[in-house]
Amino acid sequence: MRTAIVWFRRDLRVHDHPALTAAHREADRVVPVFVLDPRLLHAGRFPSANRAWFLLAALRELRASLRERGGELYVRSGKPEIVLPALARETGAEAVYFASDVSPFAMARDRRVQSAVAVRRQPGNFVADVGAPRTADGRPFSVFSPFWRRWEGLPRRPVHGAPRALTVPSGLDPGTIPEGPAPEASEPFAPGEAAARERLRRWLADGVEHYHERHDLLAGGTSLLSPYLHFGCISAREVEERARTKGGPGAAAFVRQLAWRDFYAHVLLHNPTNAEHPHQSRYEALEWASDPDGLEAWRAGRTGFPVVDAGMRQLANQGWMHNRARLIVGSFLTKDLHLDWRSGEAHFMRHLLCGDEAQNNGNWQWIASVGVDPAPYFRRMYNPAAQQCRHDPDGIYVRRWCPELGAVPLAKLAEPWTMTTAEQAAAGCAIGADYPAPILDHARERERAMERYRAVPR
Repeated sequence: MRTAIVWFRRDLRVHDHPALTAAHREADRVVPVFVLDPRLLHAGRFPSANRAWFLLAALRELRASLRERGGELYVRSGKPEIVLPALARETGAEAVYFASDVSPFAMARDRRVQSAVAVRRQPGNFVADVGAPRTADGRPFSVFSPFWRRWEGLPRRPVHGAPRALTVPSGLDPGTIPEGPAPEASEPFAPGEAAARERLRRWLADGVEHYHERHDLLAGGTSLLSPYLHFGCISAREVEERARTKGGPGAAAFVRQLAWRDFYAHVLLHNPTNAEHPHQSRYEALEWASDPDGLEAWRAGRTGFPVVDAGMRQLANQGWMHNRARLIVGSFLTKDLHLDWRSGEAHFMRHLLCGDEAQNNGNWQWIASVGVDPAPYFRRMYNPAAQQCRHDPDGIYVRRWCPELGAVPLAKLAEPWTMTTAEQAAAGCAIGADYPAPILDHARERERAMERYRAVPR
């Protein structure tokens, strides 16, 4: 009787799970396992109570789903390169099936496992094979548009259903899923595969058709699927197929965003030093400021720039932030406060439920103008007031996350410090008391940023 181990990592689902499907087809017994690696949960570069909470809740739901099919989720603690060979010996498993990943941590961990036990690598975390695309001269891509054109033509694997029934070894201790920490976020997304599939259903039924028109509106217009894609509560490949089936310009624009996700995975896979250094190595010479008070005001959503503060408060409350807001607050940190993008990356990774290293790192380097897909740095110096007027034209987003500005007239909402004393009294919002005065002058700091970037040797 053949036995196979399925090592779940950030693919916490039973639908469209290539490793589970392959093991189920090729073996008589399947041993689904999740390894609680302390290096990942507690001692990694970016520990996060929000993600730990989401992960453990998703594991409990995954265990229930496997049990409904006669299976089990076995939970073990320790280093995978020790735990998995021991489990293979205990169960007589011939191989460990798992989905390939791209981060330096994952790649090093998987090499250690592969040296200790037979493995069967599978796809599953991305739409297509992110290692495959190459430029005409055989190099990895560093610009999105040509990557996307090549990505569009890559082969796609079939989308699998969930296995109807599983057979597991008898007498094997299932292990315990710990309670874990409470989330820091007060309004986090509901974890698990059921919530992911319901969110996708609702998005395809009412939302995706307008995505090309509304995706930059801060008050709505996006799928809210990123935490579920990060933890694999739903597969990116299934999301792509269902969006393409829906069709239309909105779905096409949405699929392009899935390509961005694969692009940043491709970039980190081929450039692992990007995890700690700028992709454009000349920007190692860029001088960053030291401003603890400015950094704390940014983290707390107390900069005096409403759209920046709204984004940072959304992050703290939901463990998520609208992508346009991420760009605005990222530009503010790096181009207005002149602070190192890595401090922003670390703060996001502390709070984001969708704190994916490849995506977070790629986007922070993009907005800091030090990464791939380069554009002139002055094109990514966002004026917060202009961004607010363009992407929150009715003030819905800002008023939700900055309620002290609730009665400020819309004409003054992007720059509330321009209200007269009488207007502040009428709005019940005294600048400097009820809401902070701006901590800097954007026009002046933009010029300073231009000088700093121009000073970097080419």
